[in-house]
Amino acid sequence: MIVVKYYDGVCEANMSTADKCDVSVCANCGKEGCNLKSCMACKLVKYCSRECQIAHRSQHKKECRRRAAELHDEELFKQPPPLYEDCPICFLKMPADHSGRQYFLCCGKFICSGCTYAPVYDNQGNKVDSQKCPFCRTAFPKTTEEIVKRTMKRVEGGDVRAMYNQGNYYKDGIMGFPQDYAKALELFHRAAELGCAEAYNSIGYAYSNGQGVEQDTKKAEHYYELAAIRGDISARHTLGHIEGNAGNLKRALKHFRIAVQSGENESLERIKWLPIHKWACNKRRVHKSITYISSIFERY
Repeated sequence: MIVVKYYDGVCEANMSTADKCDVSVCANCGKEGCNLKSCMACKLVKYCSRECQIAHRSQHKKECRRRAAELHDEELFKQPPPLYEDCPICFLKMPADHSGRQYFLCCGKFICSGCTYAPVYDNQGNKVDSQKCPFCRTAFPKTTEEIVKRTMKRVEGGDVRAMYNQGNYYKDGIMGFPQDYAKALELFHRAAELGCAEAYNSIGYAYSNGQGVEQDTKKAEHYYELAAIRGDISARHTLGHIEGNAGNLKRALKHFRIAVQSGENESLERIKWLPIHKWACNKRRVHKSITYISSIFERY
């Protein structure tokens, strides 16, 4: 309700609390209110209490699952953000291939290979020592102990890339670290919570292969999806494989297309093989049908 007041010939209109908020209706009891909570899965309906949500679940479950699946696919198949920022020296887009970039522990920067290996000159045209970081000019570490020391320092400072690298040291048992899958997963989870997409991919790989955890394909796919949504093209390529092997060729094609747009060349090769994969899947279905029909006739 809008209340109009007059003060010395000046009109002043005030909105009531009900007009300021978005009035909604509870899907179960029909109660109106401003502070109703939406269904977390589908966002289609609102409820005034937990009891109303539980009471309405049997009627809403089917529609909720359908809409939740649609929202999930919208998030999964949209073009993800770039996994890396532009090169801080040349400001060009960072290459998707691992050989096209390098991480420097001294400053925590990713620098493209062009700037990493390009000769550096001073103002007088003299070549500068190339054994230094091209960004902060810190000398390269010369021993494994120095690399580990710099890594630990950056981990303490909250550097997600250093956490991810240390997790790989534990996973592979290198750089003087013992092989410890549990410790590696702990670091991967820490890095993932801070936004490292590759850490989600490594967690998915651990569940897929049973490294430090019980093998679980559903959890593996879940973490691969989290990594793909955040821009990891390796996880996106893996999801294309999973969907293709399950016979979901349209979904596989969507994954491969997104990976190709992000710079994954191997996904382009997989797209070329999809028609053959489709033929093989159809042939397998025909074989299963014939086997099933034959088994029925054998009973009689």
